[in-house]
Amino acid sequence: MKIKFCGAAREVTGSAHLLTLDDGFTILLDCGLYQGGDEDMADFNRKWLFNPAYIDCMILSHAHIDHTGRIPKLVKDGFRKNIHCTHATRSLATIMLLDSAKIQEGDAAYQTKIARKSDPQARETEPLYDTDDAYNCFEYFVGHSYDSWFNVHPDVEVLFTDAGHILGSACVTLRIKENGKTYVLGFTADIGRPARPILRDPQPMPEADFLLCESTYGDRLHESAPAELDHFLKVIHHTCLEKKGKLIIPAFSVGRTQELVYMLDQLENAGKLPDIPVYVDSPLAVNATGVFGNHPECFDKELHEYMLVDPNPFGFNGLTYIHSVEASKQLNKSHQPCIIISASGMMNAGRIQHHLFNGIENRRNTILIVGYCSPETLGGRLRAGNKSVHIFGQFKQVLAEIEIMDSFSAHGDRDEMYHFISNQKGSVKQLFLVHGVYDSQVNFQFFLKDRGFNNIEIPRLGEEFQLT
Repeated sequence: MKIKFCGAAREVTGSAHLLTLDDGFTILLDCGLYQGGDEDMADFNRKWLFNPAYIDCMILSHAHIDHTGRIPKLVKDGFRKNIHCTHATRSLATIMLLDSAKIQEGDAAYQTKIARKSDPQARETEPLYDTDDAYNCFEYFVGHSYDSWFNVHPDVEVLFTDAGHILGSACVTLRIKENGKTYVLGFTADIGRPARPILRDPQPMPEADFLLCESTYGDRLHESAPAELDHFLKVIHHTCLEKKGKLIIPAFSVGRTQELVYMLDQLENAGKLPDIPVYVDSPLAVNATGVFGNHPECFDKELHEYMLVDPNPFGFNGLTYIHSVEASKQLNKSHQPCIIISASGMMNAGRIQHHLFNGIENRRNTILIVGYCSPETLGGRLRAGNKSVHIFGQFKQVLAEIEIMDSFSAHGDRDEMYHFISNQKGSVKQLFLVHGVYDSQVNFQFFLKDRGFNNIEIPRLGEEFQLT
C-alpha cells in the first residue's frame, strides 16, 4: 500500500491524505479547506491531486473546516461513497459545511462585484461550492461510536479514539490485512490537550506500524491552566475596567467559543466576573453550542459534575448570543465596555472582521488572540506584530493592544504531543509529520529523534510513500 499527502503537508490547513491499498481500494483521510493566503496555494481548493470519483471511502477525523471544508466540492466533483466519522462530528459538520457554503457564495459575489467595477462585462465568479452542494454531501455521512471497530473493506478495520480536540474529534487507527500480513496505520489528526475544560482527555491510540502525526505546536509550550485563568482575568480587568474599552476575542465557532463561555460562566458563578456584558456574535457558534448540548457523551467528568449545580454551562446573566446582522452592527456603534467573542479565529472571514475594522484603531480596546493563525491570514499578521493591516480594502493602524494566549489552544503543545505518541516508540516503523509549518516540523523532528523516534519524514504536498 502507499500513502499520498494531498494537503496539510508543510502547511497547517487543508488536511487530506490518500491511502491506496495493493488491490486499488482508496481511502481518503480528511478533506479540508486551505485557509491561508500563500500565493503558491492559490489553486489548492479548486484542484485535486486525485480523482474524487475514484475514491472508495472517506474517513473524517473531526468537523473543523480545515479538515472538512472541501467535502461539498468532493461530492460535487464525483465522490459518491461513505464518509465515516463520529456521531458528534456528523452533527457538527452539518452546520459547519452549510456555513462554509454561505461564505463561499458571499466571497464569490464580492469578487464579482470588485471585478465588475473595472470591467462591467467581467464573468461572474463561481463559488467553490454552494449550499445545495453542502446539502448534497450530507447523505454520505455515517456516524460511529468511539472505541468500536468497524469495516470499510473486507480487509480494513477502523477505530475512532477520542482525540480531545473538539466535540467528536477522533484519532483514526486502521488495521489492514495485505499479503498475509496485518499492518496498523495511525492518524492522530489534531491532538487535543489534557485537563482542558468540557471535553475528555485525549485517549491513547493503539500501537501502529505507520503513523501520521500533527505538528502544529511542535516548537513551543503552552501556558499552564492556573496562569491562564489569572491572565484572562487580568486582560478583562485591564481592558474593560481600567481602559473602559472592548475586549474583542476572535475565536473558532466550534470548541474555542464554548470553552471561553464555559470559563466565563465559572467566573460568573464564583463572583469574579466584572459586571460587563458579554456577547457571542457568531450564528455558527450559537448553533454549535446547541449541538454541544446534544452530545454529553463527549463531556469530561468535571463538566458532568458542574452541570449538577449549573445545568446550563454555556449561559449566564450578562451573556447574549447575537443572531441578527443588525444586532451585530449595533455592537460596533456602542462605546460601552464589553467582551465580544466572534468568528473566525484566524480573522480571515466572518463578523470578526467588522469588529476589527471598527475597533482596531481604538487604543482603549484589546484584541485577544486565543489560538493558532496561519501566517498569511489577518490573524497571523496581527500575531506577527504588524503595525497596520488590510481590512475590507482599507489599511488600518493597529492601535488596540494585542494580547496572545496560546494556552486556550485546542492543539497539544510539543510536550503534550510527544506524551501522546510516546507509546508508539517501540512499534512505529515510519512517522510522518503533517499539519504544521515547516520550521515547527523540523524542530519537532529533532525533538522526537533525541527521544528515540526514527525514520521521521516531513512530506511535501503531493509526495507519495510506499508503506511496507
